[in-house]
Amino acid sequence: MAKQLAGKTALVTGGSRGIGRAVALRLAADGACVAVNYRSDRAAADDVVAQIVAHGGSAFALQADVGDPAQIEAMFTAFDAQTDGLDILINNAGIGSMATLAETDEALFDSQFRVNAKGPFFVTRAALSRLRDGGRIVNLSSMVAQVAYPSCVAYAMTKAAINHFTRSMAAELGARGITVNAIAPGATITDFAPDLFNDPATVDFLASVAALKRVGQPDDIARVAAMLAGPDGAWVTGQVIEASGGMHL
Repeated sequence: MAKQLAGKTALVTGGSRGIGRAVALRLAADGACVAVNYRSDRAAADDVVAQIVAHGGSAFALQADVGDPAQIEAMFTAFDAQTDGLDILINNAGIGSMATLAETDEALFDSQFRVNAKGPFFVTRAALSRLRDGGRIVNLSSMVAQVAYPSCVAYAMTKAAINHFTRSMAAELGARGITVNAIAPGATITDFAPDLFNDPATVDFLASVAALKRVGQPDDIARVAAMLAGPDGAWVTGQVIEASGGMHL
């Protein structure tokens, strides 16, 4: 039986670690050839590629800081040299910090918007000429953009921007049969916020406010991404899908 993404090519930004890594591995398991973007950790990206190849899949690594449009263009030049088009774009790369309004200076504010909002905007802009009709775009948002989290206000603002970008692109690209959706994870254990998840009391609290009484794992988010990227997601577009285990219900 053919895998559901056989013959498809995917690009996962920030694909060397955390949720991006899990998504890259899952899309490859479903049959896609996966371009694994990384900013600085080539060894981590190569490890993802090696795992995919070891399981019979196809993948290659692409370096770029997605907050820099010049590096994005260079990444797509390298992408074009290895494949003839794009079917699935996963805008996952992001940075964040736990900082209130008073704790957020201009440099921190700008750095988060540069990667989390400017990055997906210009990656998508560059991808559109390569993205085949009927393709998929999945943006990584966050639950904190949908409820009040003053402890990470700038980060939440970047993800609110992603939610609007998702709906706007779904409206623009629908005529080409391209779906655009966002996933809004809740608390998910990655190295994105190690201090948060190294505290057992914090993990217990986050689990307690979820209906399913646990915190998320990267594979939980990867399964949602795989659905949206595959044939079962063909009639879903312009949506921000919370994948949080039912936090704060």
